[in-house]
Amino acid sequence: MFEVDAAKVLEYFADAGRPQWEQLGLDADDLVKSTAAELAWGVSNIVIRVDTPVRSFVVKQSRKQLRTKIDWFSQLDRIWREVDVLRTLETLLPVGAVPQVLSEDRDNYLFTMEAIDAGHRVWKADLLDGVFDSSIADTLAGHLAAIHRGSTGNGEIAERMGDQTVFDELRIAPFYRYVAETCPRFASPLSLLIDRTTQRHDCLVLADFSPKNILLTSNGPVIVDFETGHYGDPGFDIGFFLSHLLLKTVKHHERTAEAIAPAKRFWNVYRGELSVTPTPEWLVTGRRNPTFERQSIEHLAACMLARVDGKSRVDYLNESWQADLVREYCDYLLTGGPSIMNDAIIQLEFLLKCQ
Repeated sequence: MFEVDAAKVLEYFADAGRPQWEQLGLDADDLVKSTAAELAWGVSNIVIRVDTPVRSFVVKQSRKQLRTKIDWFSQLDRIWREVDVLRTLETLLPVGAVPQVLSEDRDNYLFTMEAIDAGHRVWKADLLDGVFDSSIADTLAGHLAAIHRGSTGNGEIAERMGDQTVFDELRIAPFYRYVAETCPRFASPLSLLIDRTTQRHDCLVLADFSPKNILLTSNGPVIVDFETGHYGDPGFDIGFFLSHLLLKTVKHHERTAEAIAPAKRFWNVYRGELSVTPTPEWLVTGRRNPTFERQSIEHLAACMLARVDGKSRVDYLNESWQADLVREYCDYLLTGGPSIMNDAIIQLEFLLKCQ
């Protein structure tokens, strides 16, 4: 496999026989005048922005070993799941909500997609800086609801994306199983949650829907990074996303009311979008035990725990009490906590105001 980086990516395209160059509408003269720079998009791939006189695009290539302090590996061909999800989302979301796939190189586990406006901001950076815009949460809630609703009962998507191997490698194993093994007090509820999660096949689940993958542009937010996409449990997307928002709330505990507002807005808009008739059958209370909402709360707790005790830990909870408060909060949610998401969110607000 030809492994690209910012220094080698133009050499990759210059190599005779690369069909991508023509597919991108470029020629050899454009290559000479092009520049490349690596983007900080996650830990599992190399992502490079290429600017040419004709167009800008992004190159993404799989890496087997992820860039974390603790060893973490995943199969290279997960990148083709990302391409599949991207093309599926083009049919479920408004134009511009996700980048368009431009070309792919199966031999080198690499594809290209349209570049986002270079002046974009990453929503994670805004949240870490203490900028809390609930209108962004509103838009994203609508997008996630459209994905979940639009893919429910779609046998063709279910068949293409039913394999959960990469989801296990990148989420269940390093998040849930690792915490269950290293923190025995949480082993029982996490093991039960794992079993329930892998048994659900309700709709398309992104499993990496988080502020670090939300790029803010003048035309609205753009969602990126889909290699963990699969047909499974929609509660995981809810818990994963809200865990990021609530961890930022813990960071900005002195401004709890402002910081927690996007989480409240996101859940209420998402839930409202799915309540429109006809509702997805997995949302109907009583069809499963636990209910979708209760299981989403359990995912919220498990994902928050994973970010303080799992393989990929946040680096912004710098006060000594913060990780302990997260563990206390998650223990409460996992062991007999509320079945209503708004109650779960309000409980964190209460705990922070008591600090």
